[in-house]
Amino acid sequence: MSGLPPVCILAGGLGSRLGERVERTPKPLIEIAGEPFVIHQLRLLARHGAERVVLCVGYLGELIQDRVGVEQFGIRIDYSFDGPGLDGTLGAVRRALPLLSERFLVMYGDTYLRLDYGAADAAWRESGCLGLMTVLRNEGRWDRSNAILASGRVSAYDKHEPKSGMLWIDYGLGGLDTGALGFAPSDERDLAYLYAALAAAGELCGWEAHERFYEIGTPASLAEAEAFLTTTVPPA
Repeated sequence: MSGLPPVCILAGGLGSRLGERVERTPKPLIEIAGEPFVIHQLRLLARHGAERVVLCVGYLGELIQDRVGVEQFGIRIDYSFDGPGLDGTLGAVRRALPLLSERFLVMYGDTYLRLDYGAADAAWRESGCLGLMTVLRNEGRWDRSNAILASGRVSAYDKHEPKSGMLWIDYGLGGLDTGALGFAPSDERDLAYLYAALAAAGELCGWEAHERFYEIGTPASLAEAEAFLTTTVPPA
């Protein structure tokens, strides 16, 4: 199995919807099925050939660094800390660029994504696009659908004001070539803006996942993720 590009994990958010669960514990360290959630993520990435991860951290980031360390499951782990205040998702990516390569994958620190990471990466390479978005045909099942997939491209994406006809949802794994960053103003902090701009320019490869995702952003979704990880995922 060939290795994946470096994976940038955006793990700096406050997790405020989880209330008391994150008062002293950053969201990636919430224990699920006996382990911090980020450990489940890293184990999954290792199974798919990841060799390098950059964890973009902010809120209580030092606790994440202390717990996770510089290596897990054979993956080398580096850390990029937000500046004063929170950088936002795109700001965090920009800050992490010196630790990444010219081409890298991006995902969120609160999602567990069951897909063929290598196949998605290969499709992105073959497309020649500057960006990648994995999508799931959602049709409003787990959240508002926000993307249109056509002929291997995400032709439209709007996270904040989805339009009718958007049947797919951003699955949570993306990819960026450093050249893609020029499609957003230098002061733009939202990664969703960049993805929308790439889609409008025909530069966003679309790869369709087929298994539902799990995430821990709310108490209800956290409970679903814990039930899944407790009963389904085999030990390393």
